[in-house]
Amino acid sequence: MASNVQAQPIRADSAVAVAPVGDSSARWRRRLAYAILIAYALLMFIPFAWSLITSFKTLPDSVRLTLLPQPFTLQGWQFALTGPKPPVAQMFVNSAIIAGVVTVTNLVLGSLAGYAFARLRFPGRELLFLVVLGTLMIPDQLRLVPVYLIMNGLGLTRGVGQYLAVILVLAIGGTSIFFMRQYFLSIPRDLEEAARIDGAGFFTTFLRVMLPLAGPALAAVAILQFQGTWNGFFWPVIFLQDPDHFTVQQGLYFFRQAGGFSSNWPPLMATVVMATIPVLVLYVFFQRYFVEGIAASGVKG
Repeated sequence: MASNVQAQPIRADSAVAVAPVGDSSARWRRRLAYAILIAYALLMFIPFAWSLITSFKTLPDSVRLTLLPQPFTLQGWQFALTGPKPPVAQMFVNSAIIAGVVTVTNLVLGSLAGYAFARLRFPGRELLFLVVLGTLMIPDQLRLVPVYLIMNGLGLTRGVGQYLAVILVLAIGGTSIFFMRQYFLSIPRDLEEAARIDGAGFFTTFLRVMLPLAGPALAAVAILQFQGTWNGFFWPVIFLQDPDHFTVQQGLYFFRQAGGFSSNWPPLMATVVMATIPVLVLYVFFQRYFVEGIAASGVKG
């Protein structure tokens, strides 16, 4: 006997919305991650904020744990700009010259070497790349004596040659080669094959096809190299013996030790803030390219 009960269609407005499983826990994990990152960012910002506040204090007030300057004064900034010998402006120029040239050489040589390791086939390629990676594990202190003897033999430890000695030591780094190689590996080979069909050689393909696509990686290398060279202290203090050649970081050290800054904290903090501004501005304007380059460089190994 046929059943008189007929299936009733379920109306859309009577359906009960079911929340995705795990959605609430994912939101809480995301909020926790944001809270940890914000707390870490604030913790890292405290030294810079403290330096900025101290630069506007008087000398007696600079040794007290006060949140705001009492009274507010610009004497520290005035002394930092006019008191040191050589002037802070000259130290900034020295640092800018060295950091700028080193950044350009790492971009040029690092991109060429990275492309060769990523695309060209030659005997001993993998072994040579391992040697490049091995240089990252050798501390500068370990190669100090041979590097200094080489530069001294070339006559680069006197006069203007001191600049060239620092630049030659930092002209190319394993980090730059590694980043560029990893990024070139993430670019499809179809683009190179299309260029090769059109008659382009390796260098033309690199210059007109691959290099324009490597903008994020180039930005990451530029930021890392500029920051590292600008904040570098070891090689400048080895080669730059003339005070007129001092970089910002080197000048800070000698000013604090023998230049009258040993207990005068406001001018010292003012100089520290000025030395931080170029790197801070660089990150603010190029952070998007930096993140893209770091992320893309880790796609392939």
